[in-house]
Amino acid sequence: MKGIILFFGIVLLLNACTETLDGSSQAVNNPKSKAQNCPKSTVVSLPIRKEGESFYDRFDFHIRNIVTDADTVKFQTLKQDFVFCRGDNTWTVQQGTLAKKLQPQNNPESTYKTIDCQGKNYQYRVLIEPKFSLGADNNVTRPNVPDPAQQKVVFELVTPNSKKPQRQTLYTLKDLQQAAVKQGYSASGTQLGFPRITAAVIHENRIWWSVAFGQGEGDNGIATIVSYDPQANKFTLIQPQELWSQQITDLIITGNANSPTFWMGTNRSGEGTPYIPAKGLVAYRLDPQNPNSGSLRAYTVYNSPLVGAIPDKLRLENDILWVGTANGVCQLNWQAVDNPKSWSCWRFAAMAKLPQEGLPLYSALTNKTSAAKLSLAKNDKTVEVLWWSPINLQTRKGRYEVRYPQGFTVTLDQGASLYQFKRSLPPGKLPVDWSGFEWHWNGDRFVRGFDEVVIDAFGISPRGIGSNRVEGNSQPNWNAIRGDLELLNLSPKSTRVKYDSGWVDETKLNPYLIILPQERSQNPQPNPIETIAKQLQSP
Repeated sequence: MKGIILFFGIVLLLNACTETLDGSSQAVNNPKSKAQNCPKSTVVSLPIRKEGESFYDRFDFHIRNIVTDADTVKFQTLKQDFVFCRGDNTWTVQQGTLAKKLQPQNNPESTYKTIDCQGKNYQYRVLIEPKFSLGADNNVTRPNVPDPAQQKVVFELVTPNSKKPQRQTLYTLKDLQQAAVKQGYSASGTQLGFPRITAAVIHENRIWWSVAFGQGEGDNGIATIVSYDPQANKFTLIQPQELWSQQITDLIITGNANSPTFWMGTNRSGEGTPYIPAKGLVAYRLDPQNPNSGSLRAYTVYNSPLVGAIPDKLRLENDILWVGTANGVCQLNWQAVDNPKSWSCWRFAAMAKLPQEGLPLYSALTNKTSAAKLSLAKNDKTVEVLWWSPINLQTRKGRYEVRYPQGFTVTLDQGASLYQFKRSLPPGKLPVDWSGFEWHWNGDRFVRGFDEVVIDAFGISPRGIGSNRVEGNSQPNWNAIRGDLELLNLSPKSTRVKYDSGWVDETKLNPYLIILPQERSQNPQPNPIETIAKQLQSP
């Protein structure tokens, strides 16, 4: 591709640059940290939907920033902070403190940001040329430029000794079209998605940036890492072929200048769907001769202990790599990443106190007759709340899906078939399309995290277990959205599952957020979908 400069190894002084972005300094774990310096436990309720919000924004736990100090590691979402106390390895949930400038912006125009290196400020941004115009209704107007080589994504850097930005073309529309064809896709309808910088880090006296892009309605881009050497005044571009259309959510670098490893979170999106699981947590080890075809290892919910499907933010502290997702947090020794015992993970959860009289429990979202009664247990007066969904789009009344270990059984007239888009599957995911496609096997059962529920900006109900038939303003009568599944039978014509959840009227519960240790299977069993996949693939 045009504009790509091959990577070159240069041994430079360590720690010559320091990073000054919000919450981005790599704090060292302080063994003397005291638990009393950590925030006190509070009760943070599951947010109630506000006017203008999607039905499912209340379950948006995507990590927007990680802030560290000697006592805590704080994972910031839009509305909550999940805080880890180093002193006693405990968690609390706090009201959100995310800075306004880190919250989503409607205007895609890129403004300069600043990073400090050797006491000097470097300003940077990424943009599309020719420039797009944005109307008052946020509709984009693209200029008519017939030559795809003239439409490009450009990185700009203003160095301390210059007021005029240096400009580096990252890729053109022609490059993107050629990359799509090389990957077996059509170039027709492809256009440049709005680029954005998702990370700016310092490593071995160089500044590194990860660049992502908008996807959907034909928009796409090329995953790019940009590096700048202040001493040589030279750019380096790295565009791993295996990640060509993956959005890099964050970037951390380990190793030395001659043998670095790039740790990246990945995501995809579609029309009105901002979060679709991709390759999970990626470790990319450069080939010094050709960085665009290095060694790549992906860690997903299908092949590793990773607690969430989409790593949003990463943080490095010596040998420890923190991985924040919308379903929870993992702490792992990156030098022993392939050893499951080097991982410690926690998941986000919502709980609620049960009323003394118990609750009618419905086996499906819109059922009018209850199937059981949810009663207080001897040693537990709470219930885990898994999801919320409207019963009727006009009245906006809804029900909570809650954990029900006794479970219900359902037979569906939806069977299994081979998944047609195998190249888009996360590593480790089997190519079988079935009702539980968005659940993953954890060694005991099929489970589904918050960030495996693919939802869109239009508030359309996510896919669940059950019937997707609707009448009038009602929602599909889902049996389960996030309840765990036990697969009883699966054929090309039908599915029979037991699900450990039910539905209760929303007025009866007041859910609050907590963090729980991620359970590991003590005696993991083979994924039953493996047998189905072999049967479907056989002649």
